[in-house]
Amino acid sequence: MVVGRVAVDRRGVARLQPGCSFSPGGPTIDPSSAPTVDLGRVLPGSAKNVDFPVRLPQVSAGWRANSSSTGAVPPTSVVLRAGWLTPERFVQLSQSGAAPDDLVLAEIGQQSTASGSVDVQGTKWTVYPGQRKESAWLADLGDVRLLITGTGTEAEFRTLAEAVQQAAPLE
Repeated sequence: MVVGRVAVDRRGVARLQPGCSFSPGGPTIDPSSAPTVDLGRVLPGSAKNVDFPVRLPQVSAGWRANSSSTGAVPPTSVVLRAGWLTPERFVQLSQSGAAPDDLVLAEIGQQSTASGSVDVQGTKWTVYPGQRKESAWLADLGDVRLLITGTGTEAEFRTLAEAVQQAAPLE
């Protein structure tokens, strides 16, 4: 794969410009090149603008927060999202005051039927098929709905579920 610019001279010979690289085995991804987000700054600021309690989970060392966003959950709610790169995969936590079915539809992009449930430290998480090869776990804590999505392993989903359940709501 050629990254950067390729110059073609008068004779039609292509050559790499400085700063370019060639990877005959295909593209490679450098995890350290992904953005980093300071959720300790972002989520408390966002929590002031929503009508549900927001939690900041303390995740495993080696996980890196790389995304945060806010979106609409029709008909009248919002969702706060935070995403982490685990050592091998990606997991996202969505927090909302929306009804469970509305949140699942908004975040997965389709109506989905639960495929089971898991218990994480006494909290029931309903499992849904996600987009592509992703999974989705939903917990209704009464004053907030939590949805974990992504390509993470079951162990990573459990780690995030435990962390968010243990986190006190931000003030």
